[in-house]
Amino acid sequence: MWNISELILAFLISCIASLLVTPLIIKIALKFRVVDKPDNKRKSHNREKPSMGGLAIFIGAAAGFIFIQPVHPQMNAVIIGACIMLITGILDDMFDLKPLYKLLGQVTAALVVVQSGLIIEKLTIPTVGTVYLDNWGILITVFWILAASNAINLIDGLDGLAAGVSAIGLSSILVMAIMDYRLVVVYLSVILIGSCIGFLAHNFYPAQIFMGDTGALFLGYSIAIVSMLGLFKNVAFFSFIVPIIVIAIPVFDTILAIIRRAMSNQGIATADKKHIHYQLIKMGYSHRQAVLIIYAFSIFFGCMAIIFNSATLLSSLVTLIVIVLGIQLIAELAGITLYNRQPLLDGLRRVVGLKKIR
Repeated sequence: MWNISELILAFLISCIASLLVTPLIIKIALKFRVVDKPDNKRKSHNREKPSMGGLAIFIGAAAGFIFIQPVHPQMNAVIIGACIMLITGILDDMFDLKPLYKLLGQVTAALVVVQSGLIIEKLTIPTVGTVYLDNWGILITVFWILAASNAINLIDGLDGLAAGVSAIGLSSILVMAIMDYRLVVVYLSVILIGSCIGFLAHNFYPAQIFMGDTGALFLGYSIAIVSMLGLFKNVAFFSFIVPIIVIAIPVFDTILAIIRRAMSNQGIATADKKHIHYQLIKMGYSHRQAVLIIYAFSIFFGCMAIIFNSATLLSSLVTLIVIVLGIQLIAELAGITLYNRQPLLDGLRRVVGLKKIR
């Protein structure tokens, strides 16, 4: 059983370390010209801002980790994978890596985790029984790590958005881990939340620094890992949905971005200003209001994930319906309609390379 005072102290260490080290990262980023330049076509800021702020999040989490020292058989691999993700993000912030090189770094981190044995191996389907995934488990694990990392990366478009959404998602995971007595997940979630909050003091609107890919890839990877350590524990079919609900906003935004770009014959990695947060600003909400609206929906989905995780099969189905309605509401707020199916089908056709969808 965990010690509450120890958890609070770990949280404070991570939070204060991240808070205090961020000004130093700002100076380093400016000195080496690791800055995010304004771009009216795809960015919301109008002057250069230091990037690579995710390094402060990592340092804060590392400080809390050293203090609390969580133990797990695959922890060394998890740490190595985190460092690979961090280095990939730093290199991208510094040199603007080609998408293929960035993907290579992410896949390498995921494969380190898989090689350690931390794999989604099986699931239990109602009325069917246990299904062993075998090699598909490896592919699903790699895909989940890449999907979570890139989902956080894509939503990192407004001041404080990615750090806040990550902290909210991790908070919901923390609640579920406490309910299920998942000690290592509780420890990791606490230090990650603390480091995010410490960084937010410098990153919330108007931001003094951006987390960049350094922070987005690290946080996405971290969310993927803690969810694998905790939320997939029951290997039940519906438990596979819980981690997706936790980061529903980034996942939903990523899916729409892929379909949207496919519909426009653009590369999947092509940046634009049509993400949900930009659509909210286009509708007339201020920068701060748009971020707070997405925070509110993230809290909603986090609460739904907690309910979903401990619900019966029938309750899970009801909760899932509420979640779908929530997604529909987000779409309407962002000025996106889900009723016109043909454009979505056309986009899906281009994504999967099919000639025709009947």
